[in-house]
Amino acid sequence: MRHKINTLLPGPKATKIINIIKEISYDSTFTYPLVIASGRNCIIKDIDGNAFLDFTSNIGTCPLGYSHSEIIEVLKEYSKNGIHKIAGQDFYCEEHAKIAQKVASIVPKNFKTFFINSGAEAVENAIKIAYKKMGPLPGVSCINAFHGRTLGALSFTFSKPIQKANFPELPVKKIKFCINDNDVEIDSIERLLGENKIAFILSEVIQGEGGCNVASKQFIKNLRKFANQYGVPLILDEVQSGMGRTGKWWAFEHYEVKPNIMSIAKALQVGVTAYDKIFDPVERGVLSSTWGAGSRIDMAVGTKIIDVINHDRLLSNATIRGDTLKKGLKEMVGKKGIIDVRGIGLMIGIEFDTIERRDNKLIELFKKGLLLLSAGQKTMRVMPPLTIGEEEVQKALVIMNEVLS
Repeated sequence: MRHKINTLLPGPKATKIINIIKEISYDSTFTYPLVIASGRNCIIKDIDGNAFLDFTSNIGTCPLGYSHSEIIEVLKEYSKNGIHKIAGQDFYCEEHAKIAQKVASIVPKNFKTFFINSGAEAVENAIKIAYKKMGPLPGVSCINAFHGRTLGALSFTFSKPIQKANFPELPVKKIKFCINDNDVEIDSIERLLGENKIAFILSEVIQGEGGCNVASKQFIKNLRKFANQYGVPLILDEVQSGMGRTGKWWAFEHYEVKPNIMSIAKALQVGVTAYDKIFDPVERGVLSSTWGAGSRIDMAVGTKIIDVINHDRLLSNATIRGDTLKKGLKEMVGKKGIIDVRGIGLMIGIEFDTIERRDNKLIELFKKGLLLLSAGQKTMRVMPPLTIGEEEVQKALVIMNEVLS
């Protein structure tokens, strides 16, 4: 399947579908008029037959691209299973055991796992585990953070005002997410912990929705150091940055630190809260979920994704292709409003001088057949599948050069 635009966008079939959704459903965060029909490798085909080069991975949820042969085999196998979804925290299944073993092989030693449905739920249960150990004290989160839209996770989200207006929140203290080691607020966590009783520190290592901001090494090391010093659990949110996206299984590995608790989702197909055994709630029923660990197809696919990332050496591929992309994109800085390019591996942000220019360029790229997404106030996210090849990287750079520089 090749990247090719055959119609005006949106095409007639797409226009019909979009109009139905806008009439009877909430018009949420749709970026451009794309109605997805199918896909292969790094190409998404819309309902009118237009083929787009996908550099979003559906916000990181499709790390192997589309129609990967090993994933198709899993889906074929489960198409014959008449009980593919169960109440997974009330009944056992083999898929739960298998994915738990796979996840245990890539998270820090002595970690346990609790499986749920989504990234926001992974964060919700991470903070519940911390509260259970520490008590109902304030938590600490970062400015420009995104941890989910459910009310608990939303309390610690600060990426866009529209996400929080008029909603109640849990007690929270905010600190700056420092991207430079010499930031004057690099030690703010020490002062905050010294003056307040705190239940947990919650942070991303690379802020996704907040703008693809890459934390300074000293900032993350300080979070770890002072969390240890004051006996406060450190929760690291790897929902978007994890599962090989940065060239390592977890973004925190670039910083030589380990969390006490972590959240996982997106690329794994299911949500997971992973935590050091010393934080285990012990009493049965503290954590539960009807569908958590209950989508047997998603767990089987998630298990296979870990296998494929390993045997196809996709961590290395993410590093190599990411370096090529960043090099090409950095040559565009200073042209047509691009003021910065940053990221690790295949999690890259292109920052513009204005939100209007960013939004206009997103639509122009879409019309040229290249899919990117917004992040933060005026940044584009570049997050292609981990399977991306050199040919697709160069094709995308040609399109971006044409539109952006």
